Amino acid sequence: MVAYEVTVEVDDARAAAFEQYMREKHIPEIMASGCFTAIVFEQASPLKFRTRYEASTQADLDRYLNDHTAHFRTDFTAHFPEGVTTIREVWKLHQTWEG
Repeated sequence: MVAYEVTVEVDDARAAAFEQYMREKHIPEIMASGCFTAIVFEQASPLKFRTRYEASTQADLDRYLNDHTAHFRTDFTAHFPEGVTTIREVWKLHQTWEG
């Protein structure tokens, strides 16, 4: 499994609109791309959010990055041209412990 994580800090004036956009538009549209098996949307504080996009293989993530990111980033920027800071990271699963 490969995870693509995007952490976003949003200014106070845009937090509610950001959360609504992510839940109702952005994440459902990305899930429809067929590149990910699961997407997890989390909130650490009123202004800090993380989205974890889980792909079965590196090839699935590469397909998303090569074929879809330009469209989704353009749409995101159109909705939030300012007031957000974004960090993107790719994580590769090494091991899982379960209790």
